[in-house]
Amino acid sequence: MNSMLLATKILVATSIFFVWVVRYKNIVKEFEEYGIPAWLRDLTGILKLTFALMLLCGQHDRDLTVFGSVGIVVLMACAQVVHIRAETAVFRRVPSFVLLTLSGAIAYVSLWVTK
Repeated sequence: MNSMLLATKILVATSIFFVWVVRYKNIVKEFEEYGIPAWLRDLTGILKLTFALMLLCGQHDRDLTVFGSVGIVVLMACAQVVHIRAETAVFRRVPSFVLLTLSGAIAYVSLWVTK
């Protein structure tokens, strides 16, 4: 179970890093499309990268893992709300939904399955 949990944490953290660092130009464009200010975009990026780092650094600290994964869940739930309000196509909502689901699973497993 621990190897599966670690693999999921790495997948989530890598995905966030890829989107917010490698594909940052796409993020700028997307946030502009939705009319979200630059300061909120940058704050969102800082929070997502911080929470992703918590997942990776929390290997021996359950609280850090839970805090990071719940933080990602909250941000991805907000992303879903933005997508729904903007009436974007369903396929554009899938990545944030997948990260929300995986992060929720990480929190659940970290809290109730592994002790």
